Amino acid sequence: MKTESVGQAASAAAAHPVAAAHPKDKQERVEAHAPEAGKSEAAKPGVDASKQALNASILKASMEVSLSAGNHSMSLLYKTAIENLNQVLAPEFGDNAIQAASDSGMDFGPQATADRIVSLSTAFFDKYAEQHPEKDLETALNDFTKLIGGGIDQGFSEAREILGGLKVLEGDIASNIDKTYELVQSGLKSFVENYPRPDKADEAPAKSAD
Repeated sequence: MKTESVGQAASAAAAHPVAAAHPKDKQERVEAHAPEAGKSEAAKPGVDASKQALNASILKASMEVSLSAGNHSMSLLYKTAIENLNQVLAPEFGDNAIQAASDSGMDFGPQATADRIVSLSTAFFDKYAEQHPEKDLETALNDFTKLIGGGIDQGFSEAREILGGLKVLEGDIASNIDKTYELVQSGLKSFVENYPRPDKADEAPAKSAD
Protein backbone atom coordinates (compact mmCIF):
# COMPACT_ATOMS: atom_id res chain seq x y z
CA MET A 1 0.00 0.00 0.00
CA LYS A 2 1.42 3.44 -0.91
CA THR A 3 1.89 5.89 1.95
CA GLU A 4 0.03 9.23 1.48
CA SER A 5 1.90 12.46 2.05
CA VAL A 6 0.96 14.64 5.05
CA GLY A 7 -0.65 17.16 2.70
CA GLN A 8 -2.79 14.51 0.97
CA ALA A 9 -3.94 13.12 4.32
CA ALA A 10 -4.91 16.59 5.57
CA SER A 11 -6.82 17.35 2.36
CA ALA A 12 -8.72 14.06 2.60
CA ALA A 13 -9.68 14.73 6.24
CA ALA A 14 -10.96 18.22 5.36
CA ALA A 15 -12.96 16.96 2.38
CA HIS A 16 -14.58 14.14 4.38
CA PRO A 17 -15.09 15.21 8.01
CA VAL A 18 -17.29 12.20 8.75
CA ALA A 19 -14.60 9.82 7.55
CA ALA A 20 -12.08 11.56 9.79
CA ALA A 21 -14.15 10.61 12.80
CA HIS A 22 -14.36 6.95 11.82
CA PRO A 23 -11.04 5.82 13.37
CA LYS A 24 -12.38 6.55 16.86
CA ASP A 25 -15.52 4.48 16.21
CA LYS A 26 -13.35 1.81 14.73
CA GLN A 27 -11.14 1.77 17.81
CA GLU A 28 -14.19 1.42 20.08
CA ARG A 29 -15.40 -1.57 18.04
CA VAL A 30 -11.96 -3.19 18.29
CA GLU A 31 -11.85 -2.61 22.05
CA ALA A 32 -15.32 -4.13 22.38
CA HIS A 33 -14.03 -7.36 20.83
CA ALA A 34 -10.72 -7.29 22.71
CA PRO A 35 -11.78 -9.70 25.52
CA GLU A 36 -12.60 -12.42 22.98
CA ALA A 37 -9.32 -11.88 21.16
CA GLY A 38 -7.45 -12.05 24.45
CA LYS A 39 -9.16 -15.31 25.31
CA SER A 40 -8.15 -16.79 21.95
CA GLU A 41 -4.53 -15.69 22.38
CA ALA A 42 -4.45 -17.03 25.93
CA ALA A 43 -5.52 -20.46 24.75
CA LYS A 44 -2.96 -20.58 21.93
CA PRO A 45 0.23 -21.06 24.03
CA GLY A 46 -1.17 -24.25 25.55
CA VAL A 47 -1.96 -25.66 22.11
CA ASP A 48 1.45 -24.69 20.79
CA ALA A 49 3.16 -26.30 23.78
CA SER A 50 1.30 -29.54 23.17
CA LYS A 51 2.24 -29.47 19.49
CA GLN A 52 5.89 -28.81 20.32
CA ALA A 53 5.96 -31.69 22.79
CA LEU A 54 4.40 -34.00 20.22
CA ASN A 55 6.80 -32.87 17.50
CA ALA A 56 9.76 -33.37 19.84
CA SER A 57 8.68 -36.92 20.67
CA ILE A 58 8.19 -37.72 16.97
CA LEU A 59 11.60 -36.25 16.11
CA LYS A 60 13.30 -38.22 18.87
CA ALA A 61 11.65 -41.47 17.77
CA SER A 62 12.64 -40.81 14.16
CA MET A 63 16.23 -40.11 15.12
CA GLU A 64 16.42 -43.28 17.20
CA VAL A 65 15.28 -45.34 14.22
CA SER A 66 17.54 -43.47 11.79
CA LEU A 67 20.64 -43.50 13.96
CA SER A 68 20.27 -47.18 14.75
CA ALA A 69 21.70 -47.70 11.27
CA GLY A 70 25.47 -47.45 11.71
CA ASN A 71 25.98 -45.43 8.54
CA HIS A 72 23.84 -42.55 9.86
CA SER A 73 25.73 -42.56 13.15
CA MET A 74 29.06 -42.36 11.34
CA SER A 75 27.66 -39.51 9.22
CA LEU A 76 26.82 -37.66 12.42
CA LEU A 77 30.32 -38.35 13.75
CA TYR A 78 31.91 -37.02 10.56
CA LYS A 79 29.82 -33.85 10.62
CA THR A 80 30.57 -33.06 14.27
CA ALA A 81 34.29 -33.64 13.64
CA ILE A 82 34.27 -31.28 10.64
CA GLU A 83 32.27 -28.63 12.53
CA ASN A 84 34.76 -28.63 15.40
CA LEU A 85 37.74 -28.66 13.06
CA ASN A 86 36.26 -25.58 11.39
CA GLN A 87 36.04 -23.90 14.80
CA VAL A 88 39.69 -24.49 15.72
CA LEU A 89 40.89 -23.59 12.21
CA ALA A 90 38.79 -20.40 11.98
CA PRO A 91 41.36 -18.09 13.65
CA GLU A 92 43.98 -19.20 11.12
CA PHE A 93 41.95 -19.72 7.94
CA GLY A 94 38.54 -18.08 8.45
CA ASP A 95 35.08 -19.58 8.85
CA ASN A 96 34.16 -22.95 7.34
CA ALA A 97 37.68 -23.70 6.11
CA ILE A 98 36.63 -27.29 5.58
CA GLN A 99 33.38 -27.65 3.68
CA ALA A 100 31.43 -30.70 4.85
CA ALA A 101 30.78 -32.99 1.93
CA SER A 102 27.32 -34.27 1.02
CA ASP A 103 26.18 -37.59 2.47
CA SER A 104 25.07 -38.80 -0.95
CA GLY A 105 26.96 -41.95 -1.93
CA MET A 106 29.65 -41.38 0.68
CA ASP A 107 31.35 -44.30 2.42
CA PHE A 108 31.10 -43.84 6.19
CA GLY A 109 33.05 -46.93 7.20
CA PRO A 110 35.65 -46.34 9.95
CA GLN A 111 38.64 -46.36 7.57
CA ALA A 112 37.03 -44.10 4.95
CA THR A 113 35.75 -41.66 7.58
CA ALA A 114 39.11 -41.52 9.34
CA ASP A 115 40.97 -41.01 6.05
CA ARG A 116 38.72 -38.06 5.12
CA ILE A 117 39.07 -36.41 8.51
CA VAL A 118 42.87 -36.74 8.44
CA SER A 119 43.32 -35.68 4.80
CA LEU A 120 40.96 -32.69 5.00
CA SER A 121 42.50 -31.35 8.21
CA THR A 122 46.20 -31.95 7.46
CA ALA A 123 45.81 -30.31 4.05
CA PHE A 124 46.06 -26.97 5.88
CA PHE A 125 49.51 -27.62 7.34
CA ASP A 126 51.60 -26.01 4.59
CA LYS A 127 49.58 -22.81 4.84
CA TYR A 128 49.81 -22.96 8.64
CA ALA A 129 53.62 -23.24 8.43
CA GLU A 130 53.75 -20.26 6.03
CA GLN A 131 51.75 -18.16 8.49
CA HIS A 132 54.14 -19.08 11.33
CA PRO A 133 57.66 -18.61 9.95
CA GLU A 134 58.91 -18.16 13.52
CA LYS A 135 58.37 -21.89 14.13
CA ASP A 136 60.78 -24.54 12.91
CA LEU A 137 59.30 -27.51 11.05
CA GLU A 138 59.09 -29.86 14.04
CA THR A 139 57.46 -27.22 16.25
CA ALA A 140 55.00 -26.30 13.51
CA LEU A 141 54.06 -29.96 12.96
CA ASN A 142 53.52 -30.58 16.67
CA ASP A 143 51.56 -27.37 17.24
CA PHE A 144 49.40 -27.93 14.17
CA THR A 145 48.51 -31.53 15.06
CA LYS A 146 47.65 -30.40 18.60
CA LEU A 147 45.38 -27.72 17.13
CA ILE A 148 43.45 -30.02 14.82
CA GLY A 149 43.60 -32.84 17.37
CA GLY A 150 41.66 -30.68 19.82
CA GLY A 151 38.93 -30.08 17.26
CA ILE A 152 38.77 -33.77 16.38
CA ASP A 153 38.53 -34.81 20.05
CA GLN A 154 35.71 -32.33 20.61
CA GLY A 155 33.86 -33.60 17.55
CA PHE A 156 34.07 -37.23 18.68
CA SER A 157 33.00 -36.25 22.19
CA GLU A 158 29.90 -34.42 20.91
CA ALA A 159 28.96 -37.30 18.61
CA ARG A 160 29.24 -39.78 21.48
CA GLU A 161 27.14 -37.50 23.69
CA ILE A 162 24.38 -37.20 21.09
CA LEU A 163 24.30 -40.91 20.32
CA GLY A 164 24.46 -41.76 24.01
CA GLY A 165 21.47 -39.50 24.67
CA LEU A 166 19.57 -41.39 21.98
CA LYS A 167 20.50 -44.71 23.62
CA VAL A 168 22.16 -46.02 20.46
CA LEU A 169 25.83 -45.76 21.49
CA GLU A 170 26.36 -49.49 21.76
CA GLY A 171 27.31 -52.53 19.72
CA ASP A 172 28.67 -51.88 16.24
CA ILE A 173 27.97 -48.15 16.45
CA ALA A 174 30.15 -47.71 19.55
CA SER A 175 32.90 -49.98 18.24
CA ASN A 176 32.96 -48.25 14.83
CA ILE A 177 33.33 -44.84 16.47
CA ASP A 178 36.15 -46.12 18.69
CA LYS A 179 37.85 -47.70 15.69
CA THR A 180 37.49 -44.50 13.66
CA TYR A 181 39.08 -42.48 16.46
CA GLU A 182 42.02 -44.88 16.66
CA LEU A 183 42.49 -44.69 12.90
CA VAL A 184 42.41 -40.89 12.99
CA GLN A 185 45.08 -40.78 15.72
CA SER A 186 47.19 -43.23 13.75
CA GLY A 187 46.74 -41.12 10.62
CA LEU A 188 47.83 -37.94 12.38
CA LYS A 189 50.89 -39.68 13.79
CA SER A 190 51.76 -41.02 10.36
CA PHE A 191 51.36 -37.55 8.85
CA VAL A 192 53.91 -36.10 11.28
CA GLU A 193 56.36 -38.98 10.87
CA ASN A 194 56.19 -39.06 7.08
CA TYR A 195 56.10 -35.33 6.37
CA PRO A 196 59.07 -34.50 4.08
CA ARG A 197 62.05 -33.09 5.95
CA PRO A 198 64.87 -31.17 4.31
CA ASP A 199 67.98 -33.25 3.78
CA LYS A 200 70.37 -32.84 6.71
CA ALA A 201 73.21 -32.27 4.26
CA ASP A 202 71.26 -29.44 2.60
CA GLU A 203 70.66 -27.76 5.96
CA ALA A 204 74.31 -27.88 7.03
CA PRO A 205 76.20 -24.63 6.24
CA ALA A 206 78.78 -24.97 3.53
CA LYS A 207 82.33 -25.20 4.87
CA SER A 208 84.56 -22.33 3.85
CA ALA A 209 87.31 -23.23 1.42
CA ASP A 210 90.79 -23.44 2.97
